Amino acid sequence: MITRPFWLEKLTALWRERNIVWLSGVRRAGKTSLCHQVTGGAYLNCDLPSTQRLLADPEFFLAQQSPGTPVVLDEIHRIADPSLLLKIAADNFPQLRLLATGSSTLHATRKFRDSLTDRKRTLCLAPVLWRECLQSFGVRRLDERLLRGGFPGQLLAAEPSPAFFEDWMDSFYARDIMELFGVRNRTGFLTLLKLICLRSGGMLDISDLAKESGLSRPTVMAHLDAMEIAHAIQRLPPFCGGGGREIIRQPRVFAFDTGLIAHVRGWEKIRENDRGLLWENLVLDELRTAYPLRSIHYWRDKAQREIDFVIEQPGQRVDAVEAKVNPDAFDPANLRVFRELYPRGDNYLLCPAVERPRTLRYGALTIHVCSTPHLPLAPRP
Repeated sequence: MITRPFWLEKLTALWRERNIVWLSGVRRAGKTSLCHQVTGGAYLNCDLPSTQRLLADPEFFLAQQSPGTPVVLDEIHRIADPSLLLKIAADNFPQLRLLATGSSTLHATRKFRDSLTDRKRTLCLAPVLWRECLQSFGVRRLDERLLRGGFPGQLLAAEPSPAFFEDWMDSFYARDIMELFGVRNRTGFLTLLKLICLRSGGMLDISDLAKESGLSRPTVMAHLDAMEIAHAIQRLPPFCGGGGREIIRQPRVFAFDTGLIAHVRGWEKIRENDRGLLWENLVLDELRTAYPLRSIHYWRDKAQREIDFVIEQPGQRVDAVEAKVNPDAFDPANLRVFRELYPRGDNYLLCPAVERPRTLRYGALTIHVCSTPHLPLAPRP
């Protein structure tokens, strides 16, 4: 089993803040494997009838657990009243440490009548990060990570399975979307998901998606909400500070995994022109682990000048992040325009093969050139 110290450290840090952590992420992203790496605790698979019977009296169960001992409740939404169990744990057993897992965000799971606001912390498990490829998974070729994707089993397989992603989409629809959201139109939903993969990284156009999928606009919007709650897509809003020629409403949309994108597009190898777009996916995954989702944006003006990612920081600072496979291909022209409007903040150029961070000057611009392992992992005051 590949250990994942990056995520275990984040889990431990969250437990210092609250005694309940909700671990979410798409199906087969490695949640159960990560749960088994939590040492010294009890692991319970809530899919099993025996576990469901054991948890039928949550107060009695929690009272039997040793203080400070981690208790892992995998797929907790399978039990009859998961909301009650976690609420009792938060209010009456603060000495325990609980890790509960599910594929979607907690408040979207139908059995939860209480979202446990301020009683829990949330950890969303992303596909295998580029830093993890280098540090834990032994994958050093960028194209291998981009083509296989970030599902641990698929990434580590001696030979990747061509049927993996079709099987995953079927399971994702049946066990997450239909079960949790009541979506009955399988063909329409999966057609929309594949269209998002074909357009990943581009601007979100609801009318175009409705036309291509044969779904109504309200249905498309409802399906997109379900996909985002279940972590299958990420909509990135534009950053706008009041400039008259900035894009202010239309988001960009990303499918969650480079391997799924490559599969839907029929790629058997990564083409030169597509490598940069898929690298943006890996950079976005890294940013989502470091910053609140509400602080991550992109920037574009009506002259089509764009910054890949903009991070809102405290004190009215905004960091600009450009994702480029080849640092020599970077053109600072767009960044200069952006900094004329928003002069406060740091500038980052993220490239996969940079082993030692360095700083470059382009006139008045200072740019930190690094790879994802060197990116600051928390908002800065």
